[in-house]
Amino acid sequence: MRVLLMGNPNVGKSAIFSRLTGSHVVVSNYAGTTVEFTQGVLRTGDDSMEVIDVPGTYALEPTNRAEAVASDMIPGGDVVINVLDATQLERGLYLTLQLLMTGKPMIIALNVWDEAQKAGIRIDAGMMEELLGVPVIPTCALTGEGIIQLKTRLPEARSSARITDNGVTLWQKATDISKKIQQKPDRQTTFRDKLDHTTVHPVYGPLFALFVLLLSFGFVAYFGEFLHEILEGIFAFLWLPVALWMSGLLGSEGLLHDILIGGLIDGEIHFEESFGLLTTGLFIPLAVVLPYIFSFYLVLSLLEDVGYLPRLGVVVDAFMQRLGIHGLSIVPMMLGIGCNVPGVMAGRMLETRKERFIVATLIAIVVPCMAQQAMVIGLLGQAGIAGLAIVYGTLFLLWIVMGFLMNLFLKGESPEMLIDLPTYRMPYWESLWKKIYMRMSGFIRSALPYVLLGVFVVNLLYTLGAIDYISRAFAPVITGLFGLPGEAGGALIVGFLRKDVAVGMLAPLGLDLNQLIVASVVLMVYFPCIATFVVLFREIGLPDLLKLTVIMILVVILTGGGLHLLLRHAGF
Repeated sequence: MRVLLMGNPNVGKSAIFSRLTGSHVVVSNYAGTTVEFTQGVLRTGDDSMEVIDVPGTYALEPTNRAEAVASDMIPGGDVVINVLDATQLERGLYLTLQLLMTGKPMIIALNVWDEAQKAGIRIDAGMMEELLGVPVIPTCALTGEGIIQLKTRLPEARSSARITDNGVTLWQKATDISKKIQQKPDRQTTFRDKLDHTTVHPVYGPLFALFVLLLSFGFVAYFGEFLHEILEGIFAFLWLPVALWMSGLLGSEGLLHDILIGGLIDGEIHFEESFGLLTTGLFIPLAVVLPYIFSFYLVLSLLEDVGYLPRLGVVVDAFMQRLGIHGLSIVPMMLGIGCNVPGVMAGRMLETRKERFIVATLIAIVVPCMAQQAMVIGLLGQAGIAGLAIVYGTLFLLWIVMGFLMNLFLKGESPEMLIDLPTYRMPYWESLWKKIYMRMSGFIRSALPYVLLGVFVVNLLYTLGAIDYISRAFAPVITGLFGLPGEAGGALIVGFLRKDVAVGMLAPLGLDLNQLIVASVVLMVYFPCIATFVVLFREIGLPDLLKLTVIMILVVILTGGGLHLLLRHAGF
């Protein structure tokens, strides 16, 4: 039997899916988290059912890609679990009535029940069940309240003959039913109301957004550095003696030693520069990158769960429209800062091909992932804040110019942003830590193999003498145009595997500040890692990927060359 979880965006379908099936899905407090259906299995005794988390939709007449997926799935479902937000009952009932009119057996999960109770909203679930003719179960997916009852009563799901097309509009029916079963307290201005007004205000909203972003990235930088120092100490205390012992065991030289331990610098192992699988290969992802990834995902998860990200989208919408995208595009870009792969995938929430291409291009070229940023901060941070300011200022300028030009020359529509702002909520800490754990474990599984592969390729290139060949072949561009030593060519090749490893290859080259700035920018806007490239191919197709690649090459040449000339003539 196939069970469809259906409802409006941001009503907790994915959280209920996770409770019913035990599957791990990321749950966020904004619309559009699910843009493709997710499948799982619900086991009840000896029986099992296929459960599908259907993308959120407001109606069965689709207006975007996610809603089209939802509508197309209805004929293939045997039972529908309709998830309603108890704090937004009337809005959700419109879809409920449409689903009942399909004749599918249905059961209703009246979710966010705890928030409704706190707000003083009283809903007569028994009367609702009687009026609609299907079972109604109050639930709170985050805490698990009502989930067992939902599983128990699932076999009672049935179609309803009480909802018919009698000439009254469905919106009117939804309003009438809502008035009969729901009592709301008199509205009083609360702190949440004031906060909501402030964060989307035309004047205070941008100031609040700037404060939040500065605070967020400041926290990522300083807390990430704090965690990095702790892990660096752990590596030095626990792993360095083991690595030194293995180095001596392998004779301190030779091919196997270079692959596993790497090169010794003045007879010592340097975790960031030796480039062995068991030294740099472990140190970069676990001690350098992971602290910043954790710090970023902690901040991002908090902003998601309290409900601020959609409001940030409202604040930046007017400006983003000039780039050919609407304000909610900030969500995939924020995800792209953590890792470009989920950022590109999240672009599915956008309605038009033009918007998806612009967002994918901006993420691939000027939204560096946190792994790469961690290495750049470590490399340039020692030279002071000025170098980092130039790097990020250049990326921000490219972001604006590229978006403006793509909006100007690309054909297609850029529709207005239509979104229901979620209620501000306190994070549910168990869910938040679970989300962070899933994202962290996903990063380790996806990053560590590529880091090890990148380190192995670096050693192989040096052993075969390929680095010297690449240096000579690309010298006219790398040295003549970018002002970098020819050895930087190896970093560009490895950058296609892992950008963070490529940045690490710059450390032993003895670059001055100007060269570090140019090299960091070039690597940031250079080809994304292979994992992102594969996802880009799947999401935007080969023709658009080729178009994106041409744009990328032009941006790399113009930006790297131009920045080198500016810095040289400015005497920076």
